Amino acid sequence: MRNISPLFAYDTQIWTPYPPSFSSQKALLPNNPFIFEDDIYSFLSRILLMIRSVTDLDVQGKKVLVRVDFNVPLHEDGTITDDKRIVESLPTIENLTSRGAIVILMSHLGRPKGKRNLAYSLAPVAAHLRTLTTAHVHFADDCIGEAAQSVIASANPGDIVLLENVRFYAEEEANDADFIKSLAHLGDMYVNDAFGTAHRAHATTTGIASHFTERAAGLLMQKELQYLGDALGKPQRPFTAILGGSKVSGKIDVIRQLMNSCDTILIGGGMMFTFYKAMGYETGSSLVEADKVSLAKDILDAAKAQNVRLLLPTDAVIANAFSNEAERTIVTVDHIPAGWMGLDIGPATCAVYTEAILSSKTIVWNGPMGVFEMSNFAAGTLAVAQALTQATAQGAITVIGGGDSAAAIAQFGLEKQVSHVSTGGGASLEFLEGKPLPGVEALSL
Repeated sequence: MRNISPLFAYDTQIWTPYPPSFSSQKALLPNNPFIFEDDIYSFLSRILLMIRSVTDLDVQGKKVLVRVDFNVPLHEDGTITDDKRIVESLPTIENLTSRGAIVILMSHLGRPKGKRNLAYSLAPVAAHLRTLTTAHVHFADDCIGEAAQSVIASANPGDIVLLENVRFYAEEEANDADFIKSLAHLGDMYVNDAFGTAHRAHATTTGIASHFTERAAGLLMQKELQYLGDALGKPQRPFTAILGGSKVSGKIDVIRQLMNSCDTILIGGGMMFTFYKAMGYETGSSLVEADKVSLAKDILDAAKAQNVRLLLPTDAVIANAFSNEAERTIVTVDHIPAGWMGLDIGPATCAVYTEAILSSKTIVWNGPMGVFEMSNFAAGTLAVAQALTQATAQGAITVIGGGDSAAAIAQFGLEKQVSHVSTGGGASLEFLEGKPLPGVEALSL
């Protein structure tokens, strides 16, 4: 095991495999894969023991309502630019069709605000789905009522019916009881495979589950919970979390939670400048949340008190404008001049972060290190992504927490070289915060 030099006074402990708070708490665990060592995630441990798998259901000749997350990006011409979420749900869909079920898919797309808006129609998704499966795919131009019922009635065992966007009804997000009954009337069983919406208490994610004694988690849902649950609840150590993104306000709860379980936390992205302001540094025109400076100071103090290695960048790539063509240079973080803004972590930080990642056995990443959408400020995020692929090759468990991190690693073409890339940005973030997921809780028997 390697020792890693501290970057700031806040990181003064000698590196050890376990922080003191964990060395006295380690205990032998049962072999059950859903038992976690950290009490923070005990809710998940209890709930998962009461959830059935889709493979446990007897589905021959049954109509199975499946909540999927087909909220995929579309071009103006209706073509899908990234079908990852569709592809990831295929194992569940094909498991059901191969066993003679009529599979009825429910999903949302975009934010139609409770009104029928064909710009958010799932018809293009149905067309794309037909290219991915040999099963016959029907499309219903409504998700309830006669339009949905007639299409389902025409389907044969082994067929797929994709219902129109459930968010064409405001009742979906309101978890409306009558809307739920109309949906439940369409099927005999319920499966939730939409981890990306598991943090939402909506009609198709929570309310509908109680109408079925035969309800289960899909294979994608199970995979997401297994990877995230294992990483956070019973990690192989050393355990490192990498947190980035533009604002510290969106990651405060995550950082606080991870300080209870991580050995090392690496900070990057625009939120690092709020921490620098808390340390008394000048930050030029960099993004700073002035009302969160005291919270950033509290986090730094808490990390020191809990003997958690919370590392901040020592250098940054700065520019004189928010533009890929702007003049740019590399400075130490305590020498950012007025009128300049930090848009990426610097090369010295990349080297230190790479070493920290390669010294870890479990790594969770949520949030880019810089403005990776601009090629001149993507080097830090790329360095982290490359280090994660190297760590994976060495046997580490690497979990990418969806959202911008998933977009970044896909942009670099490295998504197949890590252990798991989550399909749920908001859901994975709330999971990292230790919050119960309503869509998961609703599946418990």
